[in-house]
Amino acid sequence: MNRILRQIIIVLLFRVSWRKLLFVGSIITFAGVVVQIYTLPYPLTIWILSPPETRLLYQSLNSNMHLSEKNSLARFEQYETHLVDPVISKNTSHELNQSVRIMEEGTKASRQRDRLARRRRRNMKPKIIASPPPAPRRPVPHRLLRYLRSLTTDEALVYAKKEIENISSVIDDPDPDLYAPLFRNVSIFQRSYELMELILKVYIYQDGERPIFHEPNLQGIYSSEGWFMKLMEENRQFVTRDPEKAHLFYLPYSARQLQMALYVKNSNNIGRLSIFLRDHVNMLAAKYPFWNRTHGSDHFLVACHDWGPYTLTKHKELTKNTIKALCNADVSEGIFAAEKDVSLPETTIRNPNRPLRGLGGKRVSQRPILAFFAGNMHGRVRPTLLKVWGDKDEDMRIYGPLPNRVSRNMSYVEHMKSSKYCICPMGYEVNSPRIVEAIYYECVPVIIADNFVPPLHEVLDWSAFSVIVDEKDIPKLKEILLAIPLRRYQKMQINVKMLQKHFHWNSRPIRYDMFHMILHSIWHARLNQIHITQSS
Repeated sequence: MNRILRQIIIVLLFRVSWRKLLFVGSIITFAGVVVQIYTLPYPLTIWILSPPETRLLYQSLNSNMHLSEKNSLARFEQYETHLVDPVISKNTSHELNQSVRIMEEGTKASRQRDRLARRRRRNMKPKIIASPPPAPRRPVPHRLLRYLRSLTTDEALVYAKKEIENISSVIDDPDPDLYAPLFRNVSIFQRSYELMELILKVYIYQDGERPIFHEPNLQGIYSSEGWFMKLMEENRQFVTRDPEKAHLFYLPYSARQLQMALYVKNSNNIGRLSIFLRDHVNMLAAKYPFWNRTHGSDHFLVACHDWGPYTLTKHKELTKNTIKALCNADVSEGIFAAEKDVSLPETTIRNPNRPLRGLGGKRVSQRPILAFFAGNMHGRVRPTLLKVWGDKDEDMRIYGPLPNRVSRNMSYVEHMKSSKYCICPMGYEVNSPRIVEAIYYECVPVIIADNFVPPLHEVLDWSAFSVIVDEKDIPKLKEILLAIPLRRYQKMQINVKMLQKHFHWNSRPIRYDMFHMILHSIWHARLNQIHITQSS
């Protein structure tokens, strides 16, 4: 054994080229360091300079592959901050040199981290998802799903109606995304919404030529009908191609596009529009059996133009039976029925690519203006409002079109964001886009329009976040607003903030946004028909 050991020592001492061995070892070591730098998700300074417990924490986090790189990096920034910001002693040159060295290493680590992040962003392939169907929040028992699939469309609606009627006043599992003070009954709404997600199927008629059909207008004050059409036709969760499985049938026309295509300017005659729509519905009734089965009661349309209700008048069943989602929700005209139809929010979209740009407002303490309105003087309410309050009171900023002398100092949007109350008077018709604008800018809306049904009134409690004033009480407007206690106003302002997400048009719809709220209201109207049928 000793002889063998001596021979090994002799070989190592006299026959091995140590220079070559040292050179090869240096190359291997350097290569290993480079590989580690470019493969580890974080710089080596963390491993070299941080305490052992930090490395153990990193290993633990690195083993959880489901954690995002961003979150993991954020957890280690506290250690890197400690390393790159040392306390430099003025009396000890050794400590100064050491701290400078640590700062340089920290800077290199930060640069390395930035290079790594840029490389990963370049290599990351964007995922394109077209309107994915949102899954129910709670797991649905397979037995219930099998049971629902075994029901006919009418039986499924009867089942949903009974489930909603039997709901208790307080649901066992409240959804944290729902703010109860906004709703008439949040438990009933939540259960109805869940059943809509499980049951509802909509068939969309493919008939009709563009631009009147299937061509949504996504910009301007009438864009609500266009956004709903766009999102409904792109949807995969609720839309079915089999009309026998449908609970509702959608007529995808645009009242705005109909007006643009057929109305003769300055003719004051919209008869051509209603005749065109009448003929289209008659064609559908002759071509398909679905309209005649219910005389149109399981069909719905969405129209936001002021003339929307009047385009239906030439067809009796379309006017009386069809579920109508209308911005012009005026019960005095005899077309919109509050117990059957849906009040559609009128929304001004200035940039279709960024429909939610500029949202938000100021806190209560930064709203020095009591009430604000500016706009064109048309209709019966606005001239009265301007006559009573225009340039009469510093607290009541009431204008016609916003004067240049005023807009130079504060824009229209800044006025809304700086006002406690935003006045929303009717125009030619009862609806006004200022209601949604006020909600977007977190200003409590003051609605002045007799016979107007507020948007989504069947589920939302408008007394919790708005003030409704009769037209005859315009002279008492300031008195009415000042009589509201500060605590109540603060609650309303908070409610407006919480309400805002329900009035958002999202290019990729999410649960409880504007698209889903309108669809739920239409679903709610269809269930009300089932209740009437069963009781009669």
